[in-house]
Amino acid sequence: MKGTTPTYHRTSNVSEVRELILDIHVEVRGEFGLMDRPFYRRDRFDERLTAYSSRPGWEAVVAYRAEEPIGYVFAVPLGENTGWWSAEQEPLPTDYLKEDGKRTLALNEILVRRQWRGARGAGVARSLHEELLSRRREQRVTLLVNPALSDGRLKAVYEAWGYKQIGRQQPFEDSPVFATMMREPLRP
Repeated sequence: MKGTTPTYHRTSNVSEVRELILDIHVEVRGEFGLMDRPFYRRDRFDERLTAYSSRPGWEAVVAYRAEEPIGYVFAVPLGENTGWWSAEQEPLPTDYLKEDGKRTLALNEILVRRQWRGARGAGVARSLHEELLSRRREQRVTLLVNPALSDGRLKAVYEAWGYKQIGRQQPFEDSPVFATMMREPLRP
């Protein structure tokens, strides 16, 4: 199964993939010992998934090898009245923060199951990421990453994919302080 090329299922209908996304979230976050933290609990994550997927332009991509789901990514464009930038700890230039639903894609979540991470997975996370972006029309993509996870290795992966840290934010009272990262242009 390891050598099989992934296939992708794209959807803007969260009901098609909700349970699969929630199950993988619990599996992967559990492996990292995060499920006892309120922010990562299944019900709290489901609330965020519902909020993200209710916005115009939300899209998910699920990767499969054979018939087995191996990971997912989902994102949504930042609308004109987005709260995305409101939790930034240091101000960013006003023009940088102007959104219209077409400028910036917010990558909300990307997770890959253990047996397909790292060298064993031959780039599944990156292929999922690039598959999502391949049909997007936004100019740039932003994401939040906990720089403390994996001793900074996860943040370094995003930097290798062309992201740069532009700030720090804590969007929820019980969330970690995330590094705010941006990749411009959307596709290098």
